Amino acid sequence: MKQIAQCDLVVIGGGASGLMAACQAAMGGCSVLILDANRQLGRKLRITGKGRCNLTNNCSVSTFMQNIPGDGRFLYSAVNRFSPQDVMAFFEANGVPLKTERGARVFPCSDHADDIADCLVRLCELYGVKRLKTRADSVLLSEGAVSGVHTGEGMISCRAACLCTGGLSYPLTGSDGSGYRIAQSLGHTLVQPRPSLVPLESDDAFCRELQGFSLKNVTLRAYEDDSLIFQELGEMLFTHFGVSGPLVLSASAHMRRFPASVYRLEIDFKPGMDAEKLDARILRDFAAQPNRSLRNIMTGLTGYSLAPVVLSITGVDGMTPVHAVTRNQRSALVKILKAFPVTISGTRPVDEAIVTSGGISTKEVNPRTMESKIVPGLYFAGEVLDLDAYTGGFNLQIAWCTAFTAANAVTKSLMS
Repeated sequence: MKQIAQCDLVVIGGGASGLMAACQAAMGGCSVLILDANRQLGRKLRITGKGRCNLTNNCSVSTFMQNIPGDGRFLYSAVNRFSPQDVMAFFEANGVPLKTERGARVFPCSDHADDIADCLVRLCELYGVKRLKTRADSVLLSEGAVSGVHTGEGMISCRAACLCTGGLSYPLTGSDGSGYRIAQSLGHTLVQPRPSLVPLESDDAFCRELQGFSLKNVTLRAYEDDSLIFQELGEMLFTHFGVSGPLVLSASAHMRRFPASVYRLEIDFKPGMDAEKLDARILRDFAAQPNRSLRNIMTGLTGYSLAPVVLSITGVDGMTPVHAVTRNQRSALVKILKAFPVTISGTRPVDEAIVTSGGISTKEVNPRTMESKIVPGLYFAGEVLDLDAYTGGFNLQIAWCTAFTAANAVTKSLMS
């Protein structure tokens, strides 16, 4: 087998976790080589947050842990080693000014995700990290420990390898599950990947009718088998397949048991008013124009597209003059405006998800080092692991802290 390079550490994948692991290990004195087939390193990182990059959340470690729906305890050591504040200090010290927005979300002041990716690429270059524009086919072992990485170009001799290949979301950026296959071939267990932070599908006909209709300042509630699992104020929209938008993506992270559980949504179109105040508002509108049709009055409350859907669900004739609307009919309208029902049939495919839930089992990885418990010299970082979080910068924080932990463990192992 042709040997094409030799180094201390091969980082497989040049995304967020891969770039952080590479520059940190190189800073510690390791010779590092990144394998990534994309034209540009950090490709997925450059499009995250609609190109703005919500790189972490300016919160405490305890708050961070509360935003990990799975095995958050696994991350306790890593996030204490490289906390959200450490991440912020790292990027600001390396020339990227940051700002904190609503919900403690942290962004570069420029609103350009490229600034985060370029910072990491620049650091890798500064500390001598090499890059091969190719893919890893397998990790090679000698006496049970990592000894090299096989690629389409040939073999790279190394003392350690770090899998930073991501999950299955955004496959065009290289997150195609290749890391899963490599880890499984070495004896690791794969927890079935599934989409998270993903649009939701609905069989309700009105979703297609309302395609493109966006909602702002509404409260979305999500239920699993009639138990409330999510509630938040924000924005969403209807699509031809169901619903999407920030609120929906956040709610989807709580829906982790398809198809065993039944999920549904309720939208409160008027969260600033309770039912009694909303009823009083409607009565004032009726009194001001008693001879107008109900549909015209409802349009002022809900918008042109939504009014006929609301009336259809309640079964009230929209041509009824408002002076003839009964108390029961008015009560039905208030109920729908405060709890508009949307049935959920499933999620969109994983390649439309922002992150992948599932991945390599954390039970087979040392949480203090990110090293495999099965193969000495094999490390993991980022989304390839069975780790994911809610929205707000928490998923990138997972990438940063696991990469930092892995890189420092490699440095300690190889350089001491």
